[in-house]
Amino acid sequence: MEEEIKAEFLKNGFSFDDEAEILNKCLTFCIQYSLSPSDLVSSWDVYSLNRGLQLMVQSSHMGAFLQQLQNERREDIVKKEPGLHFYSSDISMMLNDEYENTKEIILGTPTDKRETSQTETIVSARKTNGSISTSRKHLETITPFGQRKNKFVVQFTLNENANGESMIIENDEENPSDDIIKRVQPIKRCSLQIISSQPEPGCRFMYDRTENKFNFLESRIKDHTTALVASGLHKEPTDPTVASQRSVFAVGMICCEEEGRLKEKPILLQSSVEHSGGQRVRLDLQNLDHFSVFPGQVVGVEGHNPSGHCLIASKIVDRIPLSASSTENLPPTKKQAMDQYLQSTSAVVAMPELSLIIAAGPFTTVDNLFFEPLAELLSYARRKQPQLIILLGPFIDSDHPEIKKGPVDRTFDEIFQDEILARLRDYVEYMGSAARVILVPSVRDASHDFVYPQPAFDIQSPDLEHQINSITNPGIFCANEVKVACCTVDVLKQLSAEEISRNPQGGSKQRMTTLANHILNQRSFYPLYPPAEGVPIDFSLAPEALQMSTAPDILILPSDLAHFVRVISLGERSEGEEVKCICVNPGRLSRGEGGGFFVELNYHGSCDSSSASVLRI
Repeated sequence: MEEEIKAEFLKNGFSFDDEAEILNKCLTFCIQYSLSPSDLVSSWDVYSLNRGLQLMVQSSHMGAFLQQLQNERREDIVKKEPGLHFYSSDISMMLNDEYENTKEIILGTPTDKRETSQTETIVSARKTNGSISTSRKHLETITPFGQRKNKFVVQFTLNENANGESMIIENDEENPSDDIIKRVQPIKRCSLQIISSQPEPGCRFMYDRTENKFNFLESRIKDHTTALVASGLHKEPTDPTVASQRSVFAVGMICCEEEGRLKEKPILLQSSVEHSGGQRVRLDLQNLDHFSVFPGQVVGVEGHNPSGHCLIASKIVDRIPLSASSTENLPPTKKQAMDQYLQSTSAVVAMPELSLIIAAGPFTTVDNLFFEPLAELLSYARRKQPQLIILLGPFIDSDHPEIKKGPVDRTFDEIFQDEILARLRDYVEYMGSAARVILVPSVRDASHDFVYPQPAFDIQSPDLEHQINSITNPGIFCANEVKVACCTVDVLKQLSAEEISRNPQGGSKQRMTTLANHILNQRSFYPLYPPAEGVPIDFSLAPEALQMSTAPDILILPSDLAHFVRVISLGERSEGEEVKCICVNPGRLSRGEGGGFFVELNYHGSCDSSSASVLRI
């Protein structure tokens, strides 16, 4: 039969770059799909025309050609059984008419329980003003994302060597075996405990009162003052506005003297009401060799103020020592959750292990609402079988061109249900009870509350409530005793625009580490004040919800800045133990009309023995 296939290709003017391999694969395709040589070559002709290929048949295209054959087979099945649902990655049921024997099982999936009208929308596309407005990708539609050649390319891999230093291995070639990291086998479902649960869904918000702003700022300064004094490393602060020739120690917030960006001259320090009546004093940093400050940063300052008008700094303390307890000033509900967590982890002897995939929206390309990147990510997860998938918004991006123009034929909630939750239900049912998914909303989600801090999604799925969960934005949860903190506001990018520095430690190469350190050192998910334009922060919720109550093992901060995975040292505890945190910016899963990036991470006991990879989808 190979000779017949070869003759048919030559008859149509095609040649081969690797004749033996191509004919062998084509023979397999013919057998699997019951195709004649002429049918196979006709399909290849359509494939090559759609992609503008030359008459040379290349072996590198066989994988994508196989996908087209699968789609054609899938389309035939849909035409025969319009109400039939099947998993997009489950190809075996389509081979050799085996789907006839599995039809009874497939019909029992959650997606098929939706109304028939929704199902019909899934398999059809409606053209509006030249653009396609559809719930699921039409089988014949060819998109730039679908035409890409390389999939799941490793951008870099992060490991820890014996000295605890980050080792980055550059790799821009596709890994054929797809074994990126040594993951934890999901023998049993990972445990999950949500530590941060405020604000609640349906809460009242956006009461932007001056009193709330004042209480928010005063609370931050007071908490830092208490923690610095409790560490035993610093004395009780004094009023920095009082003239004194002797050295003084003051705690306050970095402020701008006027509207606009922070400048080295002048910088102001606003102390607490208790110590200075909330007054501000000019801060002189000329004697410091290096510093990194931004508006809203709470710092301790050692220096002197000979005139009473300018505090000349000799040292800046920009972090709270780990020896200081971070739970004393927590609200009762959050303190109770932390106490329960600490009690549960103190009795755990086993080494914490967790395998997870981390991805941040948008989850569809700008040219359509097919959500192809999300489908590819879940297909990858089916093969790798992580214990946990963390998906961070936006899911229904309010900045998407189709959402802005408004030609969609469904509500935002319906798109969220059909394109996001339906795919996730399919995924967890396909994977079984061991699979878990966490969703974190974004202020850019058109289907959710436009407020920060943001309540969790109200996911009404009783049959899968223990597998698909949502947390607040920002939020903290514990999975297999690994503390994970998430925030979907692009605080890294906003800090980068407002921060000023002199001779920062590590130089420009460590800028991302410096920005992430600011979040951890300030113990706040959003330490910037005033907030950046477009961030709908509610100061009545901020004191509790924005506070980072514990140093996380993994901190996830999605950003438009360059993706990275870094191990950050947070200092030492009183017993001499060094504390580290893995900080992750997974990038965006889609970028323009193409694919973006996501992170696969394996946590094994500690940051030093963990590994991670950033992959381009």
